[in-house]
Amino acid sequence: MKPEIHPTYATATVSCACGNTFQTRSTIAEIHTDICAACHPFFTGKQKLIDTAGRVERFRQKYGKATA
Repeated sequence: MKPEIHPTYATATVSCACGNTFQTRSTIAEIHTDICAACHPFFTGKQKLIDTAGRVERFRQKYGKATA
């Protein structure tokens, strides 16, 4: 390998939108995420709808049951 071409690999702090933080190693000092293992539905067993630009609401209006 060529010397002095690789970035520094140091400890990084990962912050999730749910408030969870943990330490890992990366070339970036701070990492911000929307979903982590503490709040992801696969790991928690709870379903969580993440509405991106109203997509869930548009789907419910288009395909949802008509209310009487």
